Amino acid sequence: MPPMYNPPHPGEALREDILPTFRLSIQGLAKRLGCPLNLLASVMQCNAPITNELALQLESADLGRASHWIALQAAYDSWQAQQKSPQQ
Repeated sequence: MPPMYNPPHPGEALREDILPTFRLSIQGLAKRLGCPLNLLASVMQCNAPITNELALQLESADLGRASHWIALQAAYDSWQAQQKSPQQ
């Protein structure tokens, strides 16, 4: 399968899909995950990555498989790196 063109940051999925679907505020999600609010806010603003630890917290909260979140982050990171590397 070819790589996705300009994949979204996975924080967008948290902000646009998870919060409305589960009728959660960012504070409610942080509490549900047991993670710091500032970390979660940074991820949702696309300023920080979804770490392996956060992916596991999402899975523990029944908000998707950790491997899915990690794959979304890897796709985003890979595309971003390709844009910064010299074109051949």
